[in-house]
Amino acid sequence: MKETLAAGLPALGLTLTDGQLDRLCQFGQLLLEQNQVMNLTAITEPRAVAELHFLDSLALLQWEDLRGKAVIDVGCGAGFPGTPLAIAVPELKLTLLDSLQKRIRWLETVLPQVGVDATCVAARAEEYVAQHREQYDVAVSRAVARLNLLSELCLPYVKVGGKFLALKGAMAQEEADEARKAIETLGGRITGIWEYPVGDAVHRIVAVEKVRPTPKAYPRKFAKIKQNPL
Repeated sequence: MKETLAAGLPALGLTLTDGQLDRLCQFGQLLLEQNQVMNLTAITEPRAVAELHFLDSLALLQWEDLRGKAVIDVGCGAGFPGTPLAIAVPELKLTLLDSLQKRIRWLETVLPQVGVDATCVAARAEEYVAQHREQYDVAVSRAVARLNLLSELCLPYVKVGGKFLALKGAMAQEEADEARKAIETLGGRITGIWEYPVGDAVHRIVAVEKVRPTPKAYPRKFAKIKQNPL
């Protein structure tokens, strides 16, 4: 795992200390151990964990300086991309949000072991926002839903002037085109699609800037978001 990280970081223009690499590997090992009793990831080979979870998560640091910023990871699952970002940038203030209580309990247990101080919340994204609207500099999310749906869950959390960064795959441009109207309705504007290598594949990040407040009517209940996307 450590060798794969050390080999892959230069392609992303990133450098981590030996201690940071060790903490990432420790988190990866804890993930694989827990995965034997809880479904946390379909990726179980250590090199693949390093490549498809860690390097993929860290890639956005090529474009976005997260130092000192309040970051929310919406639909974090087993802690991606938020946990690797917090290990790489200890100055960021991280909130990990997921609807599954058992995942959040596990994160609360293991994050102190790898030196990550994060607020871990078990709640639905469209409900937690009621008390945390426009309180974050950056919202990140990876592989949760198509961008037009995901934007309605994430953009309400972002301050005007902040960013929503969606980690996507090959269909990023198509999803961005589909979501453009929704993003505009929600107070955002697509500012770029960033490409980066992960193994033999090219992954992408859709960058959305928050240019005005999200109307209070959003987000709707998720059933309505799915039934009638913006």
